[in-house]
Amino acid sequence: MASRLIGKTLLTKSGQQCTVERLLGSGGQGEVYQVRVENQLMALKWYFPQYIASDSELRKRLEDAIRKGAPTDRFLWPLELVEDPEKRSFGYLMPLRDPRFKSIAGMMRRYIEPSFRALCTAGFELAHNFLELHSKGLCYRDISHGNVFLDPDTGEICICDNDNVDVTGKSDGGVFGTPRFMAPEIVRGEAYPSTETDLFSLAVLLFYMFFLHHPLEGRKEAEIHCFDLPAMKKLYGLEPVFIFDPQDNSNRPVPGLHDNAIIYWEIYPEFLRELFTRAFTNGLRDPEGRVRESEWRKAFVKLRDSIIYCSKCGAENFYDAEKLREGCSHICWACNSEIPLPPRIRIGEAVVMLNHNTKLFPHHLGGELYNFDTPIAEVAQHPKKPDVWGLRNLSQDTWTVTRRDGTVLQVCPGKSLTIALGVEINFGRAKGEIRL
Repeated sequence: MASRLIGKTLLTKSGQQCTVERLLGSGGQGEVYQVRVENQLMALKWYFPQYIASDSELRKRLEDAIRKGAPTDRFLWPLELVEDPEKRSFGYLMPLRDPRFKSIAGMMRRYIEPSFRALCTAGFELAHNFLELHSKGLCYRDISHGNVFLDPDTGEICICDNDNVDVTGKSDGGVFGTPRFMAPEIVRGEAYPSTETDLFSLAVLLFYMFFLHHPLEGRKEAEIHCFDLPAMKKLYGLEPVFIFDPQDNSNRPVPGLHDNAIIYWEIYPEFLRELFTRAFTNGLRDPEGRVRESEWRKAFVKLRDSIIYCSKCGAENFYDAEKLREGCSHICWACNSEIPLPPRIRIGEAVVMLNHNTKLFPHHLGGELYNFDTPIAEVAQHPKKPDVWGLRNLSQDTWTVTRRDGTVLQVCPGKSLTIALGVEINFGRAKGEIRL
């Protein structure tokens, strides 16, 4: 048994000693251990001999991954092979997952309940990091909620099990996906894992995260009495129907069975619902018509900027421009109270709600693409007048501000301007206007 490795010392391919300390988990491919390499704690994935025999491309795939390196630091990427002195098996070293990262599968059971802000950040990070992977001609092959972890406080993500990553569209080696996440063409046996099939799996994962439900499991799933392989092939491959398909209501979620989907669908703004609708209508039928990573990335940044807070219960809600155009109020999903909208600033196409904790970042001004590390402005309360709020300049540039009455003033770094209707701000690289 592989668990007999505990206490043993193995050698990495470069000749370093790798001491096996404890078992972290196991799966169908092998087991994962905490190990110590040159006094540094790492993780070791050790394969079952029968799995190695079933995947002739495994060693080559790992060697290629180690040679190329991780697409980003969000991937727990293979670093070095570890050999079995008896030549019965082998494994690879990877960074040890930080305990702050929790399984996204835990969201389905409410073991973790991240805020909407953290969810928006996680959605952005998933799209961004898979875009980086795909841009190198690779596909993950097995995107699911079992392989991705998130920090529920910040929304940062961690992508594990990268030993299946391979060239997009390759027919041999590796897994084809996880049931319920595989693209319809793979379920039907018509395609191999590729960037396009990854995009479908990514959309399913995002739907799970934001709606706590599967996008294809509605009335049709509820009517299945024997959920065997033929039934799954029909539901996910032969006759898949989005539960909110605007042209086909045959698979609507059933009240009492699919309440998460019903409730959460109404919480999000129209632009996000439209994107998910395209992902599971056009995207079901046409692999080339699937929502791209860059579209998801842009949408989750916009969703994060749309967060508003209920003044009665404090719950996070979302500003929806469509509701304003239709003359509708924003009603809190948690306590059913009407939500007074906070001021908002329009910078180009972006609209950012100016809440008590809002920050502006370089990407809001057309600078670095989606940089959340260094804010250039933040909403701040007046130190002596609690009812007065301003926008503090955290950048190195001086802003030129024009008030509604035509008065022009300069806001130097570290200083603030009072948030008021019609105030125009020249940030240098972009201009913004405050609206109430």
